[in-house]
Amino acid sequence: METYDIVVLGGGSGSQVAAAGSQQGLETAVVEPGPLGGACITRGCVPSKALIHRADVLEEIRSAEAVGIDAQATDVDYGEITAAIHDTVYEQAANKAANLQADDNITLYRGVGRFVDDRTIDIEPTDETTDTERIRGETVIIAVGGRPVVPPIDGLETVDYRTSDDVLFFDERPDELVIVGGGYIGAELGYFFGALDVDVSIVGRSDQLVPREDDDVSAVVTDSLETHCDVYTGYEATAVAEGDGGVTVTAEPTDDGSDTDAVELAGDDLLLATGRRPNTDTLALEATGVETDETGAVETDEFLKTTADGIWALGDVIGAPPFKHAADYETRVVTENVLEESQRAVDYEAMPHAVFTDPQVASVGRTEDGLIDEGHEYEAVTVPYGAAPLGMILAADDGFVKAIAGPDGEILGCHIVGPQASTLLHEVVVAIDGGGTVDDITETVHVHPALNEVVYAAFDELSEETYSTAPDWRDVSG
Repeated sequence: METYDIVVLGGGSGSQVAAAGSQQGLETAVVEPGPLGGACITRGCVPSKALIHRADVLEEIRSAEAVGIDAQATDVDYGEITAAIHDTVYEQAANKAANLQADDNITLYRGVGRFVDDRTIDIEPTDETTDTERIRGETVIIAVGGRPVVPPIDGLETVDYRTSDDVLFFDERPDELVIVGGGYIGAELGYFFGALDVDVSIVGRSDQLVPREDDDVSAVVTDSLETHCDVYTGYEATAVAEGDGGVTVTAEPTDDGSDTDAVELAGDDLLLATGRRPNTDTLALEATGVETDETGAVETDEFLKTTADGIWALGDVIGAPPFKHAADYETRVVTENVLEESQRAVDYEAMPHAVFTDPQVASVGRTEDGLIDEGHEYEAVTVPYGAAPLGMILAADDGFVKAIAGPDGEILGCHIVGPQASTLLHEVVVAIDGGGTVDDITETVHVHPALNEVVYAAFDELSEETYSTAPDWRDVSG
């Protein structure tokens, strides 16, 4: 049995811990049955955003006439788009595998790891011609990620369906697509397919799409998606059946007292976008002292230690913010704590996220409705993109920045809807992370004319000190 200083279960973000250990001369191992890089590279963030970029280009072309440019998209080679993205992301995964294999201090095992005891692991190889191997780690990192949830819908076992793991690489563009799930995955993919002229129907349980966002954000995203898709919010998919060459989905109102009737939605394909769950059921954790919660997520302390000595966890498997950048952050924390024996705690207060619909959404910190529910004292202002000259030029009618602060100027949250939202958010993220206040943003010089002035305008509204010196170009009347 081979023994390693560090064993990482999972070839995504967690493999960086093994690489860092190798640089210090430690013998490390990575156990991964699939492509390297985790879900993000081959079936998540990277390919989906590459597809959405194509949708954005199409929408830009279609809106060209509004600015006096005669342009049109006459055809979309859907198969070429998906094939090119597929080849690119899988090449990236292969390169990551090659880099690990080229490292003399890293051993890459291709298989599924299952615990025998706290730090002993059997590896069932993906290659059926290879025998099961047993290894042991002085330190073990659980980073096996998650997978799509398949909800209990009547008849689901009798029909073909897709999840976010396999919907990105259709050989041909479907004519009709039913999406069950109104979260960010359903919204992003609904936008993409809708922009490519697929007849899309989205079924979401909540009253609005992306319900975990600030209410004002959710409202804009819902209204926007209705221009691309048929949106059925406040509905739950209760049954599916084979239809005429496809599938029929029955959706019923989630409000028992509603007088709204059930609807039947037909599509060539069915996409389930109903959330993700941790892959802990593949690990035989019952052989260890690692505890999980009711969702199957690994329980950790603030240092990302599990309840078993010498075992750490990070990424989607711990049920924290389910973002690739969160997993990369957690990897840095675990690496420091394992290799330097530090006591660095995770802090998600300034953890940002984005939703790549049209308009784009980016958020950090608290939502206004959450603060209201808690009775938290706060001030909030919302300014339209027209508060900046470039915002007016872009004619982002739905775009806005909502800035939220406490009585002492502490930045509690920021929510941006509009072009380049995911980029504009970051000065606020840096300010929150550094313990900054509203005035730290308003006292910083912003490039003119650029969209960053929209962020400035929102925080300027919160700052009593700078309100009287607002630039003469600013108009927040909306």
